Amino acid sequence: MSEKIAIIGLGYVGLPLALSLAKTFPSTIGFDISAARVDALHNGHDWTGEHSAEAIKAAKLSVTADAVQLEDATFFIVTVPTPITESKQPDLKPLLSACNIIGNVLAKRKSPSLPVIVFESTVYPGLTEEICGPEIAKISGLKQGVDFKLGYSPERINPGDPVHTLENITKVIAAEDAATLARLEAVYGAVVKAGLHKAQSIAVAEAAKVLENTQRDLNVALMNELALICDRMNIRTKDVLDAAGTKWNFLRFTPGLVGGHCIGVDPYYLTTRAEKLGYHPEVILAGRRINDSMGAFIARKLSGWLKEHTSDVKVPRIGILGLTFKENVRDLRNSRVPDIIGELRLLGLQPFVYDPMVDAKMAHEEYGITLCSKGDLSNLDAVIFAVPHSQFLNDKKEWLAALNKGALVMDVKSVLTPSEIPSSLHYWSL
Repeated sequence: MSEKIAIIGLGYVGLPLALSLAKTFPSTIGFDISAARVDALHNGHDWTGEHSAEAIKAAKLSVTADAVQLEDATFFIVTVPTPITESKQPDLKPLLSACNIIGNVLAKRKSPSLPVIVFESTVYPGLTEEICGPEIAKISGLKQGVDFKLGYSPERINPGDPVHTLENITKVIAAEDAATLARLEAVYGAVVKAGLHKAQSIAVAEAAKVLENTQRDLNVALMNELALICDRMNIRTKDVLDAAGTKWNFLRFTPGLVGGHCIGVDPYYLTTRAEKLGYHPEVILAGRRINDSMGAFIARKLSGWLKEHTSDVKVPRIGILGLTFKENVRDLRNSRVPDIIGELRLLGLQPFVYDPMVDAKMAHEEYGITLCSKGDLSNLDAVIFAVPHSQFLNDKKEWLAALNKGALVMDVKSVLTPSEIPSSLHYWSL
């Protein structure tokens, strides 16, 4: 059959998927609850910075904020965020909202075709069939597994990465029965040239997704713990990793701030499911505690250095370069840089935060952080190089020159080398 595809959610995951599918399936429609997002896309503007106006217009994708426009769809793909609450519990509100929208659409549609709903949002094993399906059934008045079918295909979008794109990363697909899986294969197989992996069940595919990011989270946690130990021994962690990396089977992970919409979030979805089954994870949560503590550690390290190297009568001027969750993206979701800023404020310090990739209004709304201008980065007693955007690396001589004699350069991701730091400055890396 010729599928009429509807993508629910046009963020970092949904938009590239919708643009790709629209090239093969002309009736593809993208839906987002944000009218502002839809209006911007109509004008060829992608606030994520991942897609040019030319690419958006070339795809000829229909976008809307009106759910009525989805009633002809036969194949729904849900790509909404799955964040966590302040208490580190899964926040299912965006997911349930999407289920509500789809349920209402299914209740009104008159098409005789059997609709398929595929979830790409990260969830814990069982959530698609135990929560999403029943929610859609309740809203629509239809019977799950009879009047509509469920599938799951975990997203593997990596913002800011021009190499590992949707088309050339193996896509995992799963469905509640063979016929539905065949429909997923026809849709995703048309755009994913790297091939598909058919998981044995939806729960297997869900578990695979949270495992991918939990594994990375734990490996980075190990490196962060190593960094905490090396700091006490006054040796550079990167030097240790470079030496260890000469062994053929050494895994090359590095310490740093673990944020974003996946790695710092997904482990909590897995532990929630485990705890419901009566098992309390230890290793996973230990890794989370270490990674969540790194921002405060960096702030306290800076505070201690300032007390030792600056005058009590002087108010230190501190710069922070970068606010996004990783380099060369505009995404602020779950950035851990605000952890550093919050701890510095608790310690009585007020840094100047600069990130030209970030929308100033969004930074203030999301974190209460007022971004400074490039001109404010002057006469600094310390700078925290938090996010190594290419722009910062290209302009490093310029911002290093903005530091006072004897100032400290804190290189969070160890992208600089001590030899390129002027002898008049102090250097520290995680």
